[in-house]
Amino acid sequence: MENALQYARTNFDHFVTELEDFLRIPSISTDPEYGPDVQRAAHWIADHLRHIGIQRVDVMETPGHPIVYGEQFVDAALPTVLVYGHYDVQPPDPLELWDSPPFEPVIRDGKIYARGTSDDKGQLFMHAKAAESYMKTSGSLPVNIKYLIEGEEENGSASLPAFISDNRDLLAADVVMISDTALFGSGVPAITYGLRGLAYVEVTLTGPDRDLHSGIYGGAIENPINALARLIAGLHDDKHRVLIPGFYDHVIPLKQEERDTFASLPFDDKEWIEDVGVSNARTEDGFTVLEATTARPAIDCNGIWGGYTGDGAKTVLASKASAKISARLVPNQTPEEITEKIRAYFETNVPSTMKLEFRDLHGGHAVLVDTDSPAMEAASEAMEGAFGEKPYFTRTGGSIPVVADFKRLLGLETVLFGFGLDSDSIHSPNECFGLDRFQAGIESIIRFMHIYPTK
Repeated sequence: MENALQYARTNFDHFVTELEDFLRIPSISTDPEYGPDVQRAAHWIADHLRHIGIQRVDVMETPGHPIVYGEQFVDAALPTVLVYGHYDVQPPDPLELWDSPPFEPVIRDGKIYARGTSDDKGQLFMHAKAAESYMKTSGSLPVNIKYLIEGEEENGSASLPAFISDNRDLLAADVVMISDTALFGSGVPAITYGLRGLAYVEVTLTGPDRDLHSGIYGGAIENPINALARLIAGLHDDKHRVLIPGFYDHVIPLKQEERDTFASLPFDDKEWIEDVGVSNARTEDGFTVLEATTARPAIDCNGIWGGYTGDGAKTVLASKASAKISARLVPNQTPEEITEKIRAYFETNVPSTMKLEFRDLHGGHAVLVDTDSPAMEAASEAMEGAFGEKPYFTRTGGSIPVVADFKRLLGLETVLFGFGLDSDSIHSPNECFGLDRFQAGIESIIRFMHIYPTK
């Protein structure tokens, strides 16, 4: 292990240069225009795995973007780790808010800025560099490793569940490891054991069959934008509780010991509020910021559009108004159940003057991981070795639907071994990843591979 750690430290600057090459590929999976770049990113990471010595690497086609599979078999007596990551990235918009071009990596103040640095190219790349460090110094690995790297995570992972189901034998392993989560704070190690689920929908209200002149028709034709705004405003009461009937039916109340654990974590409400640029937090009544963002369900409008939004004036009464809405779920809530309750809310309350179109975009189940498993113990020891202090076990408000798929389809638990920060601006302009965390991640993964077989 020590030789591998030393190799990683000696070659770290070269690792960063290689990551910059990976980040320059605009692999935006949600936009068909970037389809060739998504393909290029898949082949880039596949070629890189071959370059570092991974025995078997395949670029496997799906109905969507390809999945890269890699495998390094060492010994049947050793445990097998299935590493999951994704090479696709979010769109960079709005471009004018970036301080540097999103696909031209720039290093400033110890951080590398580009789309995909933290989510998830930089974190995925840590695993390749950890494996390289071992293989270049000892010619082998202390575990068997399989890589499952997809190109549709930012677009709902539509092809992934079927791929997993169709390739159960290929993907057989002892544990899954994912680095697509965050530390608890800068220099504060943490391993995520809980993820919220997701129900994501799109609604459209249609009134008149065309946009109308607001001076001629305004006052007699109900405006779909106004109606949709009312429906969205009606999702919450004054205490910020969700008003959709049945939304909380299966929510398990937080136990006092859970709340005590949340209260013991080094979380500063005021610092969090300042970091996101607001004057106050707005939580469900009776819950702290940390509880509300990680262990309670929530619903939000993610985008709304209709009518004229260009420069200048165009006084129209819109024909249509649309919105994307996401619900974050906790264990016992299912995306199917909550999607149908959202649908029922809109169907019940849509004005008689217009038609409703409702689309179920995608969803995922909430997850809680056993913190006492051998793999989680090994991960905790590995992170402690890299940071000099024991990591916290924490829950996070984000969703990684594939974690539930791994459990359901392969029977595998997942170690969420992430090194991002909530302040990395993933999905936003100026996404970044601290080079110190890139290095700590590589060293933690090296340590994990060394410790896990002993558990």
